[in-house]
Amino acid sequence: MQLGKPVDAIRESVDRLEALLPSREDSAVVLDFIEDDLREGLDAISEVEAHFTDILDTLRADKVTPIGLLDAAEDFRVLNRIEYLMVVVAQLRRRLSQAAGKMREKSSRR
Repeated sequence: MQLGKPVDAIRESVDRLEALLPSREDSAVVLDFIEDDLREGLDAISEVEAHFTDILDTLRADKVTPIGLLDAAEDFRVLNRIEYLMVVVAQLRRRLSQAAGKMREKSSRR
């Protein structure tokens, strides 16, 4: 994963959300988890993308062999990353809901 731009976008986005939440410890915890989930999710996506790129490279090789196809197909790590990505997406959904609730709290106190 190219860390420069996505990491900056993540940090910028989390900072922006922080300004919308009440300044409390529980808000800081939710923000930390959101940031971690975004980073981990993007990392998992980049690994899945790399797997598909490897398969394309295998298929475009001058000599495609049965062993090459089997090697490209047997990437159990990518299956684990896809399962992990599902977990991260579910966590992120829950944490964004928590942040939305905190935003409502802050706006109702004004």
